Amino acid sequence: MAADHLFLRACRREPTPRVPIWMMRQAGRYMAEYQAVRKKVSFLELCGTPELACEVTLQPIDKFGFDAAILFSDILVVLPPMGLEVVFGDGGPDLPSPVRTAADARKLAVPDPITDLGFVMEAVRLIRRGLAGRVPLIGFAGAPFTLACYAVEGGGSKNYEHTKGLMFSDPASFHIILDKLARTVAAYLEAQVEAGAEAVQLFDSWAGILAPGDYREFALRYVRQVVDLLRGSRTWASGGGVPIIYFLNGCAPYLDDCARSGADVLGVDWRVDMGEVRRRLGDRMAVQGNLDPIALFAPEDRLRQRVAEVLGSAGSAPGHIFNLGHGILPPTDPARVKLVVDTVRELSSSPRDGA
Repeated sequence: MAADHLFLRACRREPTPRVPIWMMRQAGRYMAEYQAVRKKVSFLELCGTPELACEVTLQPIDKFGFDAAILFSDILVVLPPMGLEVVFGDGGPDLPSPVRTAADARKLAVPDPITDLGFVMEAVRLIRRGLAGRVPLIGFAGAPFTLACYAVEGGGSKNYEHTKGLMFSDPASFHIILDKLARTVAAYLEAQVEAGAEAVQLFDSWAGILAPGDYREFALRYVRQVVDLLRGSRTWASGGGVPIIYFLNGCAPYLDDCARSGADVLGVDWRVDMGEVRRRLGDRMAVQGNLDPIALFAPEDRLRQRVAEVLGSAGSAPGHIFNLGHGILPPTDPARVKLVVDTVRELSSSPRDGA
């Protein structure tokens, strides 16, 4: 069986001869090849130039041989066409005019992804050609609640006081924001699939800040809206649908809720045992994860042990994709990334049921 089918088969919970592997922030500052490109352009220019986005997407595939490529972009690229300026500086993204009132919420547009984000679709097409069938390409977007956090806070936050303040004081306006984000994200992901993405992932990096009831009302509800819009779209109706992955950072309290997200795969952070996740989800979803990214700084023998622990906890049932529990950190030694890839392949290549 060709290696490029491993990832998609695992998404469908089909048997595979070994566990496929890819890593969040697969392309990035830990790679000298990426740094060489990044020195020439700003981060936004890199995201907005299809040829460069293609180049850095392919770099980790060429170097490490991951089992899937993920589009190089940023979750915040959907916000400017919605009417929100985004500035990237050394301290991270800044939104000079955040959404703080009902009037601000009503002003938000739902953009046409082809017209307003066509550079992303061109990058997808270029990447597919560059991959030449070696591995599948994953497209992605931010989940509505996580995007709302950036839009309302005006950037990153420790306590999310503006986001939660609006959520609690004016839930009707907050729902307007989330609904517009959900429709924007669904159209954006469908356009990526039409351009050639073979799976899509929703990143919900900040929904873990919510109490369970608030998570269901303000995060899960809009993840389901995105998934339902995708599954009801022309692309899915014509048979062009692809696996949908939902990554929730801090997923442990919400596992039963995540099983009702409608996604095919749940991305799991490192704060919960993968065996527990598999027991709780049963055969409802495939799983992805969940090595702590800091484990890549451990001595080699300890790193191999941690990889073995994740694989052992996940077990041999179909439907596990090895990944980090969050993104690769910039100071990571690329040799440790290669060690993880090699170890996963070595330890998971024994005969597997049905492979």
